[in-house]
Amino acid sequence: MQATILVVEDNKEIRFSARFVLEDAGFSVVELENPVQAMAWLSQSDASENSADLILLDMNFSLDTTSGEEGLQFLRWLQQQSSKIPLVAMTAWSNTTLVVQAMQLGAGDFIEKPWHNQRLLQVIRQQLKLAQLQQHNKQLSAAFADPASPLLAHSEAMQRLLQQLTEVARSDANILLTGENGSGKTQLAQFIHTKSQRANAAFISVNMGAIVDSLFESEMFGHKKGAFTDAKEARVGRFALAQGGTLFLDEIATLPLNQQAKLLRVLESGQYEVVGSSVTEQANVRLISASNADFAALLASGQFRQDLYYRLNTLQFTVPALRQRPDDIIPLCRYFLQQHGNRYQKHNLQLTAAAETALRQYGWPGNVRELSHVIERAVLLCQTQQISSSDLALAVPAAGNTGNGQQVPIALEHMTLEQAELQLIRQALAQFPANKQRAAELLGITKSSLYRRLEKYGLDK
Repeated sequence: MQATILVVEDNKEIRFSARFVLEDAGFSVVELENPVQAMAWLSQSDASENSADLILLDMNFSLDTTSGEEGLQFLRWLQQQSSKIPLVAMTAWSNTTLVVQAMQLGAGDFIEKPWHNQRLLQVIRQQLKLAQLQQHNKQLSAAFADPASPLLAHSEAMQRLLQQLTEVARSDANILLTGENGSGKTQLAQFIHTKSQRANAAFISVNMGAIVDSLFESEMFGHKKGAFTDAKEARVGRFALAQGGTLFLDEIATLPLNQQAKLLRVLESGQYEVVGSSVTEQANVRLISASNADFAALLASGQFRQDLYYRLNTLQFTVPALRQRPDDIIPLCRYFLQQHGNRYQKHNLQLTAAAETALRQYGWPGNVRELSHVIERAVLLCQTQQISSSDLALAVPAAGNTGNGQQVPIALEHMTLEQAELQLIRQALAQFPANKQRAAELLGITKSSLYRRLEKYGLDK
């Protein structure tokens, strides 16, 4: 579907030039001569299906060709209407004060006339993409408002944690979430975002362990077209995408030391440069990080910078493992039964008493992620509406639980090939929890092969 660009400009020739460039790029264009017409058009469009996806606004009109006051008044009017339409301001006068005022009143970016066509299109596409992310975030907020959300807290440990996170969410303090793989750190980061003052802005998640070392700056800070050999198109960095919102850095402990220094600079000063640009950008994000690593060991061995660690953990919370909150196991099972049952058109499924006992006694080394996969598999394989303990096909028998949360490995002759692979991967991760490269080398596979297997077994979060 074509995006509609509303061009508000009193110069007919400039409007024609904008229409020519934008329509050639696949956009639909509406032309209006001044802010008064724009206000009337937008007011009418609220009651119809026609509206603008982005506004391209001239700041100076016939009444005043230098101050930009007419454009600023229009921006104030948009704020009063609680408009979510992204706006790009433009003027023929280079005026830093006007630029700052426009940005403060909600303009997403600024273009000087005469513009470069590629620059104009790049800015518009970036603002449209940011608007889509904000819309996605609204959907995320609605999902967490749903009482059927899988972020269930029947256990005292989780109720206490959610209460603490709710209290600190409205601050902008950096938060570090620690805990085992699959314990729900990503969901909790999203929960913090939805409870924060940035809830209406973007939530951007980055798996730090999956970023190629040579592309770190491009991924995080973005790059200009032609900044390096393969930079055929400009790229928006994660800090820019999360501007005004929340940036979630998952597996933060996997970040190499040389990249830790680059991240530290942004956290200390709030400043960074897009690769290929000499202009310093100002970051405005709320940072949440997560890891399953032992930071005390990493700091002692020099694998993680102490100054970066203290920047990340203004507030630090440990997410309890599923075995440490057994009261949540069966409610989570019932949620996943409904979720996967609806997905595969199998309704009114129930667990037998024996199945519930097996689920409570199992140690859950993969935590909530593993629980979801176990229930999904049982839904697919069950022949009746009653799911028995045999339908669960738990990889490690409940009898293998030592009682302290540790699992006794299954004898090799009783394993399937998949179970053996899963156990070897877990052993490698336990030996090198913060270094996927070393874990992959221990297993005799590449790092990318390890990540594919982590995704396969639900251990990637």
